[in-house]
Amino acid sequence: MNAKNNYIYHLIAILTVSIWGLTFISTKVLINNGLTPQEIFLLRFVIAYIGIWFISPRKLFANSWKDEGWLLLGGLTGGSIYFLTENTALGITLACDVAFIVCMTPLLTTILALLIYKKERATPMLIGGSLIALAGVAMVVYNGHFVLNLSPLGDFLSLLAALSWAFYSLIMRKLLNRYDTVFITRKIFFYGLLTILPAFLYSPWQVNLSILTEPSVLLNLLFLGVIASLVCFVVWNIILKRLGTIRASNYIYLNPLATMLGSAFLLSEPITYMMVIGAGLILGGVYLAGRKKT
Repeated sequence: MNAKNNYIYHLIAILTVSIWGLTFISTKVLINNGLTPQEIFLLRFVIAYIGIWFISPRKLFANSWKDEGWLLLGGLTGGSIYFLTENTALGITLACDVAFIVCMTPLLTTILALLIYKKERATPMLIGGSLIALAGVAMVVYNGHFVLNLSPLGDFLSLLAALSWAFYSLIMRKLLNRYDTVFITRKIFFYGLLTILPAFLYSPWQVNLSILTEPSVLLNLLFLGVIASLVCFVVWNIILKRLGTIRASNYIYLNPLATMLGSAFLLSEPITYMMVIGAGLILGGVYLAGRKKT
């Protein structure tokens, strides 16, 4: 029974990360329509926050101010800091560099978990599978055209985004056994929205609201807000609880694979043999990392 349930959670994790892999395409469409990264983040989280109130418990605060502080940190690390650093890095350095560095998140999550939780153990198969998957990510995102592009600020922001999501995963590990998953996600949306507001002091809101009625903009915002944020954040927090932080995080390696397939079908971008080999390494690595010793 438990094995069957875990199998289902693994499949849901794959689906969730695959959806997140498609968000790059939607974000690209919105940026091409004149929206800035912080405007996109604000709009998608507003949509998600409004939507989650229909299913969330009416509980307003955590059981203690300490836990409320952890939820604030969750909104920062899994919301405003992560999205702002990643999207800003995309405007500074090569997209392939950003994609590769951000996909180091599972490794960083494993390292942090081993440092913080003394009882945590990483098996050779988990570490080996993770490294194989990371090598596959490199083949997919660079596609055989690796060019050394030193961009200290862009690379630093990308690494900060990866670290931010790693910390978010560990914060969720701390809270998920004490609070309802939907309540936690609602608080993450709230604090994500609250902590993104200072960014508008540096770069004020510029987009004309009338553009939001255009079908391409509206549909992509709804996809980002309802599917990629509201649904996927709730589901991902459940996955973290059921599969464990380290094993669940390894599915993030599938993100560029989903982007590759989405770009091929939606944008007619070619898939090369190098990307196919990389995809095979990603799938094999994730499978090995997800296996448990029997």
